[in-house]
Amino acid sequence: MTSPRAVARRLPLEPGVYRFRDGAGKVLYIGRARSLRRRVQSYWTNLGDRPHLAAMVARIGRVEAVWCDSEHEAAWLERNLLERSKPRWNRAEGGLGVVGYIRVDAGRSRPGLRLAYNATTAAPHFGPFLGGLRIRQAISALHRVLPLSYATAANGSARELAHQLGIGPSDRDTLAQTAIAVLERDPAAVTALRAELVRRRDRAAEQLRFELAAKLQDEITAFDWIMAEQKVSLLEPDDADVYGWADGILVRFTMRAGRLCRWTQRATAEKAARDRVAATHARWRAFAQRNAELAARLLRDEGRGAASAGREQ
Repeated sequence: MTSPRAVARRLPLEPGVYRFRDGAGKVLYIGRARSLRRRVQSYWTNLGDRPHLAAMVARIGRVEAVWCDSEHEAAWLERNLLERSKPRWNRAEGGLGVVGYIRVDAGRSRPGLRLAYNATTAAPHFGPFLGGLRIRQAISALHRVLPLSYATAANGSARELAHQLGIGPSDRDTLAQTAIAVLERDPAAVTALRAELVRRRDRAAEQLRFELAAKLQDEITAFDWIMAEQKVSLLEPDDADVYGWADGILVRFTMRAGRLCRWTQRATAEKAARDRVAATHARWRAFAQRNAELAARLLRDEGRGAASAGREQ
């Protein structure tokens, strides 16, 4: 039987969430990673500021993982799972990160993009996103290229800046619609806005304005964070059961009220899994299939196979 440490070497280098179980199948710990392989291997090579986990590492009997499409998605999935259940070795409860939305106000009196902590129908809202600072930095990046708030400048200094930017009331609707296109992840709009941020960062560096260049880089990083694919926490309060199957292993992700809050895997014959997999929404199929294949591979590498896969959190 292959050791959990050896199994960790077979994890993908991409971001995701990992779960440790003891020999009896009890969940010990849930974490997230920028690189699953590097992070999980570190438990056996360098605990760094986590010496309190040494006793837990000695008890790890199995490594499980979900391969996510972005770090943002991994952060959301970890949060959702820990809100539902906190294993013994997790110190922090779920839900510590700030949840926010970006609101687009296109009205004449106070146009602009704003951080909102709740989504309403009063104006278009986008998200949810994790991380208050990153959301604010992303809004700053959007405003930098799309200065919607100056489209109806009220006082003298604001009007002067609007004039310098070449922005007037007639630009309000165009700026708002462009911002909405970006936040809806229209590929052309996203690419154009990011390219403009990069151009301004590089120009600032060439002019030796390093503080501005650093600020722009922070805004680009935040913009990339909110634009990254993320489907484990949705604006719509949807309920769904998502299934993937591979080599005798059925992986199930449970979404309730727009939050993916449960992840299980168990041994299932292909015939019994077929209808569930077929009923999975298209937006989830690649994610579910990839993770079913990962679960089956880790069990196979572990030397246990499908017969021992019936544990649930």
